[in-house]
Amino acid sequence: MAENDQERTESPTARRREEARNEGNVARSVDLQAAIALLSAIFLLYMLGLRIMGSMRLSFATLLAGASTDNPTRADDVPSLLFYCVQAVMSAAGPLVLALAAVAVLAGIAQVGFLLTSRPLQLNLAKLSPLRGLRNLFDARSAVRLGMSVAKLFLIASVACWVIYGDLQTIIGLAALPPMAIFGAAAEIVFWLGVKLALLLLLLGLIDYLYQRFQRERDLRMTKQEIREEFKRMEGDPLIKQRRFRVARQLAMQRINQAVPKADVIVTNPTHFAVALQYDSKKMTAPKVVAKGADFLAMRIRQLAVIHGIPIVERQELARALYRSVEVGQEIPASFYATVAEILAYVYRLSGRRSA
Repeated sequence: MAENDQERTESPTARRREEARNEGNVARSVDLQAAIALLSAIFLLYMLGLRIMGSMRLSFATLLAGASTDNPTRADDVPSLLFYCVQAVMSAAGPLVLALAAVAVLAGIAQVGFLLTSRPLQLNLAKLSPLRGLRNLFDARSAVRLGMSVAKLFLIASVACWVIYGDLQTIIGLAALPPMAIFGAAAEIVFWLGVKLALLLLLLGLIDYLYQRFQRERDLRMTKQEIREEFKRMEGDPLIKQRRFRVARQLAMQRINQAVPKADVIVTNPTHFAVALQYDSKKMTAPKVVAKGADFLAMRIRQLAVIHGIPIVERQELARALYRSVEVGQEIPASFYATVAEILAYVYRLSGRRSA
C-alpha cells in the first residue's frame, strides 16, 4: 500500500532540501520584505525629504522660468524639455529609488540567501489545472492564509485608529496654525503614524516568515520509503554494489596472483596488512610495491608467499606506512630506503643472492 501524507514523519534530507531550493521552493515572506522596504522608505524620506523637495523646487523654478530651453514654445525644444524633466526627477529621486531597491534585494537575500534559478518560470501544465485551482481555494492552507490576511487588516486598522485618536487634539489644533507650520506638523504626524504601522508590519512579517519556514519544513517531510529510495540513488543499489565489490576483489586477486610470485619479500603487520616488494637494480632506481592488501587480501598474499617460497618479514610500522602511502606499481619514497634496504639485505643473505 502506498504511503500517504499522514506517514510523512521523517525530517527531509540534505539532498531533498537542496533539490527544493534549486526548484525555487524556499521559505520567503513577501510581507517581511515589503515591511522592511516600507520602514526604510519612511526613514529615507525623513532624512532626504528636504533635499528632494529643494531639488524639485529648483528644477520647477528653472522649468517655469524657461531657462531649461532656448524657446519652450517651439516644437523643436520639446525633446530637450522632456530630457530636462527626466533628468530633474532622476537627480532628485534617483538616490532614494536606488537605496530602496538595494534594501529590497538585501531583504530577499537575508531570507533565502543568494539564489538564481529559472525553474519557477518554466511552464507547468499541472499548475494550470482548474480543478487544482478550485481545490487550492478551499484547502486548509488557503483558510489559514485568509485568516492571517483578515487579522493583519484588523491590526493595521486598529493601530492606525489608535495613533490618530491619540493625536486628535493636535490635528484639531492645526487649523489655528499658519500654512507652513500646518505642513510641518502634519508631516510629523504622518511620519510617526507610518513608523508605527511599518513596525507593526515588520512584526507581522517576521511571524509570517517563521510560519513559511514551518510550512516548508512540513511540506518537505519524507516517508520512510522515500528515505530508502533516496539512499539507493545516492549510494547505489545494494545488489549492484555487491556485484561491483566482487568484481573488484576478483581483479585484485588476479593482480596479486600474478605479482606476488615475482616479489623479493613480503612485509606484514603481521595479519592486517601485507605489502609485496620487488627490486631489480638493473631496471629500478628503488624497490617497488608490486602488491598490497588488507585482511583477506593480506592473508592471500601470505599464502602465495608460502607457496612460492617468498620470504615474509614482520615489520608492523613499515607495513602500515607502505600500505597507506605507496600505491601498487610505485617505487617507495626515499624515507623508506634505509629500512627496506636492511630487509632486502637480510633476505639476500638467506637466499644467497648478492645485494646491490
